[in-house]
Amino acid sequence: MTERLALFPLGTVLFPGLVLPLHLFEDRYRRLIADLLERPEPRGFGVVGIELGHEVGEGAAHRLAEVGCVAELREVAPHPDGRYDIVTVGARRFRVKELDRSRPYLQGEVEFLPEEAGGDPGPMAARVRRLFRLYRHRLGAAGSATFDETEPPDDPVALSYVIAAALVLDGHDKQRLLECEDAALRLSAERDLLIRENRILNVLPTIPAGQFLDGSFTPN
Repeated sequence: MTERLALFPLGTVLFPGLVLPLHLFEDRYRRLIADLLERPEPRGFGVVGIELGHEVGEGAAHRLAEVGCVAELREVAPHPDGRYDIVTVGARRFRVKELDRSRPYLQGEVEFLPEEAGGDPGPMAARVRRLFRLYRHRLGAAGSATFDETEPPDDPVALSYVIAAALVLDGHDKQRLLECEDAALRLSAERDLLIRENRILNVLPTIPAGQFLDGSFTPN
């Protein structure tokens, strides 16, 4: 069974549970929010990653990712000139089955995806937790980012999304994590990514900056 959902192409990946603030100024997205505000709660739209194109202007978002995430409206602050500042939170994942570009803003027929733990995710979750603590420590020591020191949740599904959102990765890797069928598969992918990123972070601080200038550096 599919449902009709307003879609917002974005150059970032939204995960369930992740807070996403947005500043909306294009006419089509002003219309989207105005339409949502006329509906009962919960109100939301689908965030889908852009694989080819850009976020704004004519001809934007030529190709979109197949899997996205519902952004539920939590706060809406209208401006006198019609712009909106909004705060959303990631909710359910969905797969886009069909696009409708005939309206002022993009809409699609979507199929909502189940959130399953998968086969025995406990041992993998424990491994990912250890690797993430090391990653967080090394990234902080390198001065690249500041992380909340709160321990990630115990639930494997929630844990898999917290780790996915926290990792500093390119859009392709983020999208791949969003599309994993269950938490066990997502945690397995995160284990591999954390091993890779920890190895890079372990090497980078020990190499003089000049090593990067000729493009010859590789962490392999």
